Amino acid sequence: MDHRQYSTLLAALCQVPDPRHKKGQRFSWPFLLSLILAAVASDQHDAHAIAHWVSLHATELREHLQPPRPEMPSESTLKRVLRQISVEALERQVSRFTQAQVAPTARLRGVAVDGKELRGVRAHGRRLILVSLVEHANGRVLAQRAVAPRRGEVSAARPLLRRNLSGVVVTADALFTQRKLAQQIRSRRGHYLMVVKANQPELYQAIALLFDQPPWTRQEQAAEYQHVTTRNRGHGRREQRRLECSTALNQYLDWPGLGQVLRRQCVRVNRKTGEVQRQTRYAVTSLKPAQAGAAELEALWRGHWTIENRVHRVRDVTMGEDAGQVRKGNAPQALAALRNAVLSLWRVQGRQNIADALRDHAASAPRALQLIGAIPAGL
Repeated sequence: MDHRQYSTLLAALCQVPDPRHKKGQRFSWPFLLSLILAAVASDQHDAHAIAHWVSLHATELREHLQPPRPEMPSESTLKRVLRQISVEALERQVSRFTQAQVAPTARLRGVAVDGKELRGVRAHGRRLILVSLVEHANGRVLAQRAVAPRRGEVSAARPLLRRNLSGVVVTADALFTQRKLAQQIRSRRGHYLMVVKANQPELYQAIALLFDQPPWTRQEQAAEYQHVTTRNRGHGRREQRRLECSTALNQYLDWPGLGQVLRRQCVRVNRKTGEVQRQTRYAVTSLKPAQAGAAELEALWRGHWTIENRVHRVRDVTMGEDAGQVRKGNAPQALAALRNAVLSLWRVQGRQNIADALRDHAASAPRALQLIGAIPAGL
């Protein structure tokens, strides 16, 4: 597999090996990938829906793709492609293409790591959890990997983070707050911001005690302690967040590359009912105060939820993954990878409403083909 950069998504994915036997092939590999990719961009969720979409748009597809044979592939052919394709090679090519689309501009790039279970697969007695890296700034999925059977999500995160992380801050929920993972991130020249919960009891209690009974005086406070308060309104509620960070535990906690410990207190008020919700959470980060103050740390903490709000929820609800019943072979992960690829393309284009993007491309087969690079733009 080469490391070239590709100008279109289709060109990148054509480097994924064709899993079919050479004998009896009726359709070219790029042609099949073009149909599947364009159908996914047109809101088709499984092989049956993809085959139906292909039959409905057969005339347009023949006109623009000009295949050597007049017939279109059957549903069984498309199923075999999705079930047999190498998901490792597919994820690798999607990752390379996505990362090449936008050059990083921020001094510190927030990248969230988290897992997502495909519920439709579980409904049929199989578990499939996919761990992803998602960029805070634009919601692009940089990489994705399946969790091996009887293993935890951290086992899938480690290979994803075996890359140059210079200038990257990896944000993670408490499940990923482990010393070995923190050390790996630092060894790759990256930084981390990891939420601390009861799964790390000694660390949790030390941070909680520090902020409940701070040891610093007013004179020492400027050197050891910072805080920032942010407020906003939305979704029928008012929210106030106060983030505090301190270096006071750096010499006492046995945690790799510790730069600061954090406490974040949120107060949410339902504007209609007046109900008040309070939440206190703690975290550790390798960033020193000179590298990120309280305001930057608050932005990184909030940015972590990009992976849920702009990727997982969009795939589940808007793109229909949560209700999907695809479960055999490699098809569930293959379709998830293709959704990530199409979603990242739209993010790069600045599309905010993904439901509108799906409707736009569902209404025009040529538009879907142009998106993936199967035909030139403007045709």
